[in-house]
Amino acid sequence: MDKRSLSERDICTKFITPALRAAGWDEMTQIREEVSFTKGRIIVRGKLVSRGKGKRADYILSVKPNIPLAIIEAKENTQAVGAGLQQALDYAETLDIPFVFSSNGDGFVFHDRTGASPTPEVTLTLDQFPSPAELWARYQAAKGLSDAAAAVALQDYFDDGSGKTPRYYQVNAVNSAIEAIAKGQDRVLLVMATGTGKTYTAFQIIWRLWKAGQKKRILFLADRNVLIDQTMVNDFRPFAGNMAKLSTQSKTIERADGTSTDLTLALDKKRRIDTSYEIYLGLYQAITGPDESQKLYREFSPDFFDLIVIDECHRGSAADDSAWREILAHFSSATQIGLTATPKETEYASNIDYFGAPVYSYSLKQGIRDGFLAPYKVIKVHIDRDVQGYRPVQGQLDREGEEVEDRIYNTKDFDRVLVLDDRTKLVAQKITEFLKQSGDRMAKTIVFCVDQEHAARMRQALINENADLVALNHRYVMRITGNDKEGLDQLGNFIDPEAAYPLIVTTSRLLSTGVDAQTCRLIVLDREVGSMTEFKQIVGRGTRVHEDTQKLYFTVMDFRGSTSHFADPDFDGEPVQIYEPGANDPVTPPDDAPQTGEDGQPLAPTPGDDETVLTNPDDPMGAAMSGNPSRKIYVDGVGALIVAERVEYLDESGKLVTESLRDYTRKALQKQFVSLDAFLKRWNSEQRKAAVVEELEAEGLPLDMIAAELGRDLDPFDLICHIAFDSKPLTRQERADNVKKRDVFTKFGPQARAVLEALLTKYADEGVLNLDDLGVLKISPFSGMGSVVELIRAFGGKPEFEQAVRDLQSAIYEESA
Repeated sequence: MDKRSLSERDICTKFITPALRAAGWDEMTQIREEVSFTKGRIIVRGKLVSRGKGKRADYILSVKPNIPLAIIEAKENTQAVGAGLQQALDYAETLDIPFVFSSNGDGFVFHDRTGASPTPEVTLTLDQFPSPAELWARYQAAKGLSDAAAAVALQDYFDDGSGKTPRYYQVNAVNSAIEAIAKGQDRVLLVMATGTGKTYTAFQIIWRLWKAGQKKRILFLADRNVLIDQTMVNDFRPFAGNMAKLSTQSKTIERADGTSTDLTLALDKKRRIDTSYEIYLGLYQAITGPDESQKLYREFSPDFFDLIVIDECHRGSAADDSAWREILAHFSSATQIGLTATPKETEYASNIDYFGAPVYSYSLKQGIRDGFLAPYKVIKVHIDRDVQGYRPVQGQLDREGEEVEDRIYNTKDFDRVLVLDDRTKLVAQKITEFLKQSGDRMAKTIVFCVDQEHAARMRQALINENADLVALNHRYVMRITGNDKEGLDQLGNFIDPEAAYPLIVTTSRLLSTGVDAQTCRLIVLDREVGSMTEFKQIVGRGTRVHEDTQKLYFTVMDFRGSTSHFADPDFDGEPVQIYEPGANDPVTPPDDAPQTGEDGQPLAPTPGDDETVLTNPDDPMGAAMSGNPSRKIYVDGVGALIVAERVEYLDESGKLVTESLRDYTRKALQKQFVSLDAFLKRWNSEQRKAAVVEELEAEGLPLDMIAAELGRDLDPFDLICHIAFDSKPLTRQERADNVKKRDVFTKFGPQARAVLEALLTKYADEGVLNLDDLGVLKISPFSGMGSVVELIRAFGGKPEFEQAVRDLQSAIYEESA
């Protein structure tokens, strides 16, 4: 057997896997081959949506399922034993795997990423591959895990037998949290973008700690009833029998599989606690409040819970005096894990200050690049009244006949202080126009409004614009706000991918956080969003991918300039510590800590119409400083016009760009290849030229689009040189003619020369890059020249044929201006 003629797959089967087996690795439980760990970035071109190439590791070795130790990148034997090491190191960094190997079937190059080895990189023979016990011992020593901590870190993941496995970043998050806790860390922060499965991640952490006997009584806290209920019947379902909700309100919930269940309650009607359960889930508003009688958590002894998990911990827990922190302080001896998509960092409040630096972070940008989260388009709509402001004419009367105060009203005032109905109607018209032009008027849409009254007017305007569909079902447009029971009752249907209605919902703040709207395709911003934390949460309503309904990207339509946050370096950056409050330093009240009503249920997250706003430092114009209820001014007949529209696209780094396709492509190519020499070196070293093009496509740079814009039939080589480095391009025909002029085929016999000339013609006509593919010899005109064997024999054999084709390709690209 000629080892150098074997494919990469043969090298794996005949040499690498036997070496692993001989070292003691179990093929059924510890060895996984060809592991795809990203889905491939979703690339949107108008209405054409495709996926880039996902990343795939040749081997991942795990001491136990989902506890990976090593990665192996295999190469053909024609390449060096360490040829795959740089690629494997890149994958290992993403997967957080400590031990990296490359092999071509002759042996292994081993790289230790832990920093514990005096020689990080060594060459091993096939029979020197380390055993699972040896690698685990190295890992345990590098991580500083005692035997007791290692036993916790090795606790099995939950497996329901369905084949569902956590994604790689969930594995990273779970293992990082478990190891930190096993080593004694009692405050842990996990930062994971909205839509990446924080609750499932929390479940696996709790399950493993619970099963290991490390944590016996656990409290899961959230601030939305729907989050608690859905968590109990879905992700936390395996805890059934050991789990209860801290509530007096019985409820029947439908599971994701269509079955239903009654929630188990830990409180009776007199709010007495059943302490026989091990897993408790609670709405923090239901177990605390401003009155002493509402502080239910004090019925538990301070050492009752071993572990507390706080979902969406950026909201209440960031400020020292928040309701969350009151509960956490009571159970201070418990290990506490904070989960958030948006770490809260302001001058006055910090959850990093409380929990410490995140043990793991997975950003929105990374989720989009990996293909797990949906990319988005942004449509910015500028209305004349917003751009120019509105100043009433002298003596202008409002709807109630009172004179409108003479000043300039702007975006901050509209729908909060001053209502221009024509503006509301124009926004509704534009939303409807977008849905009609998109070809999908049944796309689920969230419209964020200034307040509940604005949401009611927007609902009416949208109903009037969509009267035909409303006539078919009155729930086509609905308002879902804290004070609207009919709307709240439809929240479950809106987030259910199987439910047809409602389709367009108007809201103020209720849907900005914690609502898993998988099929939301359009997010409309008709209110300012000053908080970066809230802005990230709003964008997160659309980032979930739902392939069953072909929801692969979403659109943000912005009427208020709120998407300027996209340009902020902090939009998707790493969390940064800003403030470390000392014991006597001032803190501000929490910006979102709703309390409970007399029935123990949470009040609406924003003030209702029957409440009076006394002070609001973020919006003094909207506050009634005198203590009297604020009155909105309604002015009719003013009119409003669209003055500009822009469409922006997300680039490969997760930022929005408005530049031309050509400029965008140039910058992206220059990031890939820092100079013309660097590109020429890469191109000439790559035997298979199409690999360069495929790599660019996987990064969201399909060259055919820019070629179409240029209107030139250029080779990818010339296209890259011209766009990125301003080189004069040659057409494929010009390159082919130059090869013929140099008469490079003279050393070959007649049949071999005819084959090379036909390959050159095929390149000129069709731009074929894989000229050494033997399959091409089976089609016309080669099939008329002889059999594949005969044609290869004309060159002296397969190696000689492949070398001749490589020489031909070198001749094609010999001239580069």
